[in-house]
Amino acid sequence: MRLTFLGTGAAGGVPLWGCDCPVCARARVDASVRRQPNCALLEAGEVRLLLDAGVMDVAERFPPGALDAVLVTHFHADHVQGLFHLRWGNGELDVYCPHDSEGCADLYKSPGPLQFMQLSKFETFELGDVRITAVPLVHSKPTLGYCIEHEGARLAYLSDCSELPPATLEFLQRWQPHTLCLDCTFPPGTEQPRNHFDLTQALALSRDFPDGELVLMHIGHKLDVWLSTRPDALPSGMSVARDGETLVCVGTP
Repeated sequence: MRLTFLGTGAAGGVPLWGCDCPVCARARVDASVRRQPNCALLEAGEVRLLLDAGVMDVAERFPPGALDAVLVTHFHADHVQGLFHLRWGNGELDVYCPHDSEGCADLYKSPGPLQFMQLSKFETFELGDVRITAVPLVHSKPTLGYCIEHEGARLAYLSDCSELPPATLEFLQRWQPHTLCLDCTFPPGTEQPRNHFDLTQALALSRDFPDGELVLMHIGHKLDVWLSTRPDALPSGMSVARDGETLVCVGTP
């Protein structure tokens, strides 16, 4: 099972408009540190799934038939804006998503080829030989994470969230993902109100999964700045995702 990060940034991306922090300044001349909105492509056997659609060129990247489905975590614009262009096309594309009466703008009203399929909490379904369970997350809109299993490999994709509901944490502790991709927007010490994990929370959560790989995503520019002066801040088994990076998730032999 392969996961390629198409975008790893928070809503504002990196560089952030009008920001002259060291990371944003560097990103204007160095594409390797830029971050587009959070979005990833999962490939498992014959199945290809788009996790969120924050990048604006979804229609160009994925011609009709290139994707089996889209898994939307929630309906904030930076996670679905790439779907808007598809509405004027032909064919059909299944879009799995949480129950949200508002959605985003008029996506529900004028979906075109998009077939929205609302999921219940802890609902499990299969796409080909890929098994997926939708788990609830705590965010400012109805939000789901996705626990994905293929040929014994288990990957959890959790964006966006400020905490895990007890039932979700219990599920993950039983399920024990080999790879856990987690929202971590802020550096330590970020004050409320906020709707995303900070690094202190991510470090605490990592203790529940000592044998798994924890990959941080949905990164804000302030966390990038904080980490740039602390190269040894992350423990073994934890890393920060980059746009274009590919992870290979394999099960335990």
